Parts: sequence; structure tokens; C-alpha cells
Amino acid sequence: MKILLVYPSTPDTFWSFKHALRFVSKRSAFPPLGLLTVAGMLPADWQLRLVDLNVARLTDDDLAWADYVMLSAMIVHKESVSDIVGRCHRLGRPVIAGGPLFTTGHAAFPDIDHFVLGEAEDLMPQVVEDMRRGTLHHTYAAPERPDITYVPLPRWDLIDFRHYMTMSVQFSRGCPFDCEFCDIIVMNGRVPRTKSPAQLVAELEQLRLAGWKDTVFVVDDNFIGNKKQAKALLREVIEWRNRTRTTIGFMTEASANLADDPELCELMVRAGFKKVFVGFETPSAESLEECRKLQNCGRDLVETVKILQRAGLEVMGGFIVGFDNDPTDIFKRQFEFIQNSGVVTAMVGLLTALPETRLYRRLMNEGRLETESTGNNTQAALNFQPRLDREFLVNGYRELMEKLYEPRVYYQRIRTFLKDYRPQGPRLRLAGADLQAFVKSLWLLGVWHRGRRQYWRCCVTMLLRRPGQFHRAIELAIMGHHFRRVARSL
Repeated sequence: MKILLVYPSTPDTFWSFKHALRFVSKRSAFPPLGLLTVAGMLPADWQLRLVDLNVARLTDDDLAWADYVMLSAMIVHKESVSDIVGRCHRLGRPVIAGGPLFTTGHAAFPDIDHFVLGEAEDLMPQVVEDMRRGTLHHTYAAPERPDITYVPLPRWDLIDFRHYMTMSVQFSRGCPFDCEFCDIIVMNGRVPRTKSPAQLVAELEQLRLAGWKDTVFVVDDNFIGNKKQAKALLREVIEWRNRTRTTIGFMTEASANLADDPELCELMVRAGFKKVFVGFETPSAESLEECRKLQNCGRDLVETVKILQRAGLEVMGGFIVGFDNDPTDIFKRQFEFIQNSGVVTAMVGLLTALPETRLYRRLMNEGRLETESTGNNTQAALNFQPRLDREFLVNGYRELMEKLYEPRVYYQRIRTFLKDYRPQGPRLRLAGADLQAFVKSLWLLGVWHRGRRQYWRCCVTMLLRRPGQFHRAIELAIMGHHFRRVARSL
């Protein structure tokens, strides 16, 4: 059996990092972990190819070769998916589709032959058997949440590491919190399920032996959803790190209550975690209560950021505007919070109602839902009728984004972050790509692009006052270039 696994093209968003990739000569930020994991569930004697449209073209020869095309996608991939499916149909190739886009919205794709909805682990044995027999059903739906301790190792041999900036692994699925706008609990539930620590370390060792030496993104939507298991994993990672002398570092996503657990912070830093993405959403207490982001209520969010920075974790932040309870000065308050906290990488989006979320159902019941979400919350558009004036929100959002990533403001935020940041834990290697990125930044950011004066000021200040953090400042300067380009395209 010949199986072609296809991952769609990702549009230009915060998470694409498209404009930063050119500095390190990479084609994509992250590999398609879902497809690589599904590939590990297929029979060893089947022939597999993987085409990631973010790093390579999908040719007609690829499609003609395949008996089946397996497609995985998120909501943001809708446009690319339509193109892929159309090409498959023209060449008579059946498509088996899975992933978040189809789990919550498969009815919008009548031209797709077969769907695997929900988490695939318990479904794949039957899917494989039906593929062998030529009796595939139209829909396979997961009846319950699978035990992910049985998830196989990803098939890393199907991709070329050289094309990617970061590798990905997953330790847990699900989140214990109940944010109204979030679809994670729709797809993965509120009871976090984890792999065994030994299982994840085996995945990391596989990456190390395959030659990976750089950052690994632990893609859990809340790495600390099960703190006990997270700590057990971190202790094993520390032991593995000491045993192998690996240079691999980590980034992940976690809830704000990470700052309440000094032991957990220390273990993360010792294990090699350098960055953590936290959903702060809004400084408005009323809006936090509205969306049931209760883990952020009643706490000083600026101090939460500072605690994590002092512990040795660079905080990336997620922010949302457009809640019903947002005050008219919300853009000013968001700006001040982001600047004062030193969250350099501030990913701000307009609220969007994702399919099957509690927000989606509430707005539908209120008659306020207007269109389906594109999955890209950096678009200056809302898919529902907001309480505040729509034009006020859209224009305010554009202005906030441009202001946040205006060079003078952005470089000031870098200085605020580095003033509070206390780098700790293992030192990670500086690769050839880092030197290449620095050299390119000298021309692109130091000469060619607007903001060059602030760039040179940042370079000189870091070399004179914090030479040990110079590389971090350059990395953030490059990331700022990406975000500035995204902000200007709104």
C-alpha cells in the first residue's frame, strides 16, 4: 500500500514565523507532528511519503504514486485544503482527512471521501484493516479519549530536519480549565492525559540520535495541566540531559499558575526549558470572568510575568480583545500591560468563536454568530456581532498591533525583559544558523529596514552591559521583524 501524507500550507500568521525563517535559511517553523505520529500507526511494510507544503511542492507525480492521500489540517488551513482536495479529485485519488479542522467542521467538506474524527489512536487499526480490504467507511469517530501511553514514536525519517527551525513532541492532551473561547477541551477534554515520562524521553532520545541538537517545542496546550506527571517527566529529562550531554532546549505552553509553583519552575529550567507561552488574554478582570479564565483572576499578571522571567523563563504571551465586557480603554490597557511586563513576544488577536466551543454555542443562541472562523485570529475581522462597535474594535486592534511592534516601542520591551530576566539552567549551543542569522540581521535590520537606529542601540547596549544576553537580544530583534510584518499586513 502506498500512502501519501500531506500537510497544507500555513498562511502568514504569528505562529508561521515566516519572516524570521529567512534569517536562518529554514522553510518552516515546526514539522507536522500529527501526520508523523499517524505514520507511526501504519503498517511497517507500507510505503509512505510525506509532503509538507510549507517546505516542498505537491506534484502530480506524488499524487499519482499514492493509493490513498492522508490529509491533516487545522482551521487556518481551509484554503490550502480545498486546493489539495481538488487536485486529488482530478487525479482520482481518495482522501482520508483528520485533525482539528475536520473534527469540528467536516460537514463543510462534502468532496472529501473519508474522515477520521477526534483522536486517531483507537480508530487507526480499523481504518488500516478497511484500507486493506478496500471497504473504507465515510466517517470514523473516536468514541472516547484514548490512552496516549500507547502512542507510537513519530516517523521522523519521513522529513528532512534541515528544513525546520524547531522539532515538536507531545507529552499531554487536555486542559483542566474551562475557558469559554477555547476548543482544546472540545477536542481533548478537561482531564489531562499524559504519556509516561520514559515514553517521552524515548522520543527525545530518538530525535537526539537522529542528529537533532536544537530547540524542541513540547506542544501541549497546557504542559502543567497534570503537575505531578509534569514534574516526574522533568526529573527524567534532567537525568537524560546529564547522561547524554545533549544540547537540546525546550519551549512549551502553560497556564499562569506555573508562577505559583517555584519547584516546577526550577525543574523546567534545569531540564532546559527556555521559553513558555502563557495565555494572559486581557488585563480586564470583568472580561476574564466572562470567559471563565479563572486561573488568571485575582492575581497580579505583571508580577506573574516577572516571577517567571526571574526564574529563567522567557514569557511569550497570548492576548485577546473583543470580549463583551471589554471597556472602551481596552487597547490602552493591553498596551500598558504588555510594555510594563516585558512580554516581548505578544501575540494579540481579535476574539473569534471557534466551532463547538461554549462561546460559539452562546453566540449562536444569542443570534450573534455571523460566519465561521478562519482560525486566524490575527485577521482584522470578527465572526460575530460584538458589544463594542465593530469598526472601533477593528481599527483599535490594527493600531495596537502597529504600536506594539513599532521599533522604538518593541526594542524598549526587549530592554525591559532583559532587565528582569535571569538566565539559568543548561547553556544551549550556538549553532551555525545563529551566526548566519546575526550576519543577515546586520544588513536587513541594521541597514535596510526601518528601525535600524533602535537595532544598533540594542546591539551596543547588550554588548556593553549584558554581553551574555546578546544572542537573545538579536533573536528577539529578528522575531520582532516577523511580527512587524504581520502587523502591517492587517
